[in-house]
Amino acid sequence: MNPIVNIVIYQLGWFACILGAAHGAPLAGVLFVAAAVAYHLFRAEDLQAETWLIVIAASTGAVWDSLLVAAGLLVYPSGTLIEGAAPYWIVALWVIFATTFNVSLRWFKQHLLLAALLGAIGGPLAFLAGERLGGVLFTDYPLALGALALGWALLMPAMMLLARRYNGFQEAPRTSPAIAGCEG
Repeated sequence: MNPIVNIVIYQLGWFACILGAAHGAPLAGVLFVAAAVAYHLFRAEDLQAETWLIVIAASTGAVWDSLLVAAGLLVYPSGTLIEGAAPYWIVALWVIFATTFNVSLRWFKQHLLLAALLGAIGGPLAFLAGERLGGVLFTDYPLALGALALGWALLMPAMMLLARRYNGFQEAPRTSPAIAGCEG
């Protein structure tokens, strides 16, 4: 699967979920994610491994985001089925995010400290963008951002370790520059 196509589909899914939730139509984003994941799994070389990765990531995300809600740090305006739990559309975001682990973000599987840094910065920034678009509310900015940074700094490398174990896509073979220059 092409990494650029993968990240574009992820970003479209992110916007569909956030904007759908912000405008009272959280199911719209979930339907986009379902179609995107079906396409992703169709392209996978090892359907079982990739499916397990998605299920584990979604379960982890559901627990993590539910803890943030239960702690009173985040409030979601729509899509909550169980009081004090993460809404179903945020779990869908975890599902579509997991589709990037073995494709567009695969490089981070070998660079866990950079994955932690990406998580510590990117996680809170994604939530801030989601808040600006109306998908989530922060009850205490400093505390919520700190919890998000710490949590995502741990979650990103953990997800990359899971992706090592559950990889439904073959890694592209690496050719050394010396060998590549001799081909002719």
